[in-house]
Amino acid sequence: MLDKSYVVPWGKRGVLPADTEAAVLAELIHESTPLPTGVRRERFERSFAESVGSRHAISVTSGTVALQLAVRMLGLTPGDEVIATPQTHQATVQPLFDYDVRVRFCDIDPTTLTLDPAVLESLITPRTKALLLVHYGGCPAEMDTIMALARRHGFLVLEDCAHALGTRYRGRSAGSLADIATFSLRNSRNTRLLGKGGVITCDRDDWAERLHRLRAEDTDARSAHLRPDHTAAPNPALWTPHTVPLQRGPARRPGGAATMPDMVAALGQAQLTRLPATTARRRALAGRLDEVLARYPFMTPQSTPAHSAHSYHLYSCFTDHQELRDRLVLSLDRRGVEIQLRYFPQHLLPQWRHRGHLRGECPVAERSWFEQHLNLPCHPLLTAYQEDYLIEALDESLTELNGGTPAPLPVPATACGR
Repeated sequence: MLDKSYVVPWGKRGVLPADTEAAVLAELIHESTPLPTGVRRERFERSFAESVGSRHAISVTSGTVALQLAVRMLGLTPGDEVIATPQTHQATVQPLFDYDVRVRFCDIDPTTLTLDPAVLESLITPRTKALLLVHYGGCPAEMDTIMALARRHGFLVLEDCAHALGTRYRGRSAGSLADIATFSLRNSRNTRLLGKGGVITCDRDDWAERLHRLRAEDTDARSAHLRPDHTAAPNPALWTPHTVPLQRGPARRPGGAATMPDMVAALGQAQLTRLPATTARRRALAGRLDEVLARYPFMTPQSTPAHSAHSYHLYSCFTDHQELRDRLVLSLDRRGVEIQLRYFPQHLLPQWRHRGHLRGECPVAERSWFEQHLNLPCHPLLTAYQEDYLIEALDESLTELNGGTPAPLPVPATACGR
């Protein structure tokens, strides 16, 4: 693929957009104490839990690892059924391959691109053990309805919040709306760490204790640790720095090396303080894009549930049909606006087709991907010039699709006497 320079890039990655993060890096470079002490990580976890409104926040090395560990908390056993959305990155559902369970993909709402509660209800059976959903692009799913179904039928809900840092649903933050949640903090998300990071949030103390153990090298045993017997003959091997504490009972899972480094946590702490400002910039640009689309009847922006706040990790919109969508993508590309489409329906990927999933299983998600849906650049690292250029290029492209006729500008409210 040829390297093309865009006037409006999809997203800048690995960029520190403010002096705050640079100051944190300078402090860490001259740090005299060993960085793996965990002090910054613990501070970041407390701040993250407070910002989300969750009892616990457990930081790990990536959003993918967060999903893998969170799925372990669901207690899946052979024969269980798990419902999942097809409108997501493959990392959301990939951990399910480790379990002998039946995955049932639930179609999406055509206007929000999040899981459709009406379809969900039709897929629930006595074997349903869990649901994996995504707040697609930062648009919250209809959590009240979904959680009411989960409580009535006795299954657990995992919310993948990779896109949803800053999203709110009826006054509550994404990450506090279900039984357990995961976040991705890689440098293409609503935070921009140098590399990767992930967080798991939950309210259950027992889950938090297990997650702390699983992310470290310690074995995840069924019972509490036994202290060495001080009355027995001394054994120097028990007191070496690398001794693994004795365990009572068999281990459920080995531990790992998934603890977030202090340096990454320190950057995360700095970025949390600026999250409201960067989210506001995303929403402001989304509002400008909405105004352009509103003048063209063949375009529709993604909708948001009532009393909710979209964080616009992705700005999504829809055309009336595939020809329009394809022409719009090509027109914007010619004008130097980079477009990416996210995501290919999961149930049609080869690994899931191999398990028996077929086209027609989620018709709304399929129609959206193949015919209507596209994402426009929307992130706080765009300059004022790039934002203005994006708005002009979008309007010009839509005018072109409108047969060369510019859409009428909205009438100012003062002209109507309001």
